[in-house]
Amino acid sequence: MACTAEHTMHIGELADRTGLSLRTIRHYGEIGLLPASTRTEGGFRVYSESDCTKVLGIKCLKFLGFDLETIAEMLDVTQNPDAARLPRIQTLVAEARISLNTLEQQLTEAHSFIAALERKSASNE
Repeated sequence: MACTAEHTMHIGELADRTGLSLRTIRHYGEIGLLPASTRTEGGFRVYSESDCTKVLGIKCLKFLGFDLETIAEMLDVTQNPDAARLPRIQTLVAEARISLNTLEQQLTEAHSFIAALERKSASNE
């Protein structure tokens, strides 16, 4: 499920909507990657839609192979752009494109393998 306009949620809903575990979301909070927007009077974490969007971005960057330290840097760069950081931003973009190209090649290979299996299966019927 995608994140939508101004809605707050507890950690369980955030986990359901992003496909991540409660433990992962808590870990992201503990390391400062995803602090809760606020807490209820009872001490429960409350997250915003922008937190949901941020988690989906983190998930995407993890899928591209980035470690949490680099992801934290990427989030900082995007939230606090600075002309002096432009070379680093360009490096991060280049790294992301390389990862994406690798994944696209792997996906193409997987499609070819599945197609070969389907042809083999059809010829044996």
